Amino acid sequence: MDISQIQSAIKSTGVDGWLFYNFHNRDHLAISILGLNPNRFCSRRWFYFIPAEGAPVKLVHKIEQSMLDSLPGDKLVYLPWKELHQQISVMLGDRKTIAMNYSPLNNIPYTSIVDAGTVDLVRSLGYEVVGAADLIQQFEAIIDEKGYRSHKEAGEIILKIKDEAYAAIRDAVKNERPVTEYEIQQFIMKRFEEEGLTCEGHGPIVGINEHPADPHFEPKQGEDNYIFKPGDTVLIDLWAKKDEPGSVYYDVTWCGYVGSKPPEKYTEIFHIARDARNAALNFVRDRFAKGEDCYGWEVDDACRNYIIEKGYGDFFIHRTGHSIGGNVHGNGVHIDNLETKDERKLVPGICFSIEPGIYLEGEMAVRSEINIFITLEGEVVVCGDMQEELILIN
Repeated sequence: MDISQIQSAIKSTGVDGWLFYNFHNRDHLAISILGLNPNRFCSRRWFYFIPAEGAPVKLVHKIEQSMLDSLPGDKLVYLPWKELHQQISVMLGDRKTIAMNYSPLNNIPYTSIVDAGTVDLVRSLGYEVVGAADLIQQFEAIIDEKGYRSHKEAGEIILKIKDEAYAAIRDAVKNERPVTEYEIQQFIMKRFEEEGLTCEGHGPIVGINEHPADPHFEPKQGEDNYIFKPGDTVLIDLWAKKDEPGSVYYDVTWCGYVGSKPPEKYTEIFHIARDARNAALNFVRDRFAKGEDCYGWEVDDACRNYIIEKGYGDFFIHRTGHSIGGNVHGNGVHIDNLETKDERKLVPGICFSIEPGIYLEGEMAVRSEINIFITLEGEVVVCGDMQEELILIN
């Protein structure tokens, strides 16, 4: 943790300081940003205040006085709750506007961790509390050159494995050898392990026909697994990162068809999703080329409005994209004005997906996903190939 760097970020937002609060290790973001041990026993409330100028201040309970000893700054101690309230006023002093890890109206629930009662408490002491989402992004989502390189390297491997998976389907169908969604998923997982990749959450999505109309469909052993056959529509979504410290995820979805002539509707909805993806990408590139601010919710609108105009708005049932980092769903801005209103800005150093989809329940589904990285120089870069047409498995 670099206090001077945090203070510089605080000044850039125009607030008077950033107040961190934790109870029972509930705020994983505070713990991560401050470089604390997430496994340390914590049974009492603590506060840590970093002002825009001046020395930080710690506030800890009398029986856990060493809780923040690894951090710089003066220490205040409390025992009764009334003393806690008094000491918060002492630590914040005559500052006016205080950032905390909460989100007004819960618009960005990913960063809204401080409970409403604690926000009420700080406000009752005469302070204006504002959200710290943009500050959190700066210290939790900015990717350095090493991380970006790991993202690209993982992407090269993942796109190769994607091709191998479609080739395995092609070979099985051609030779009339039954192969299921689950078997192709396990093939991908095995190749991840062989290539030194790891992934979190459930395994890759491999879905036939109506199965991926559930956007989080996952084939499982012993359950209703379809066997690939001519005339099937196919969606494969795979994500992984290099199994090394500091690595960044790569996450893509590609669609195909078992045969040489896909149904017109399938081709239509794929092209709509593809063009909506491109509309979002072009929106971001245009904003950065002009030096204008660009917010997550705006990019979602640019993508979603295209699909709405084509008559499929009701079938695009998730956000346009998500932050990507050391976790596949990172702590930076998400491309969302549906599930949430993500009011964070896209800034240099972040990585995120653009992945519009159209989901026709009981019939078929498409999703077209790319990863975008904004370099520290502000260049909007697509990492890896972009799918332009359906993969024909014949």
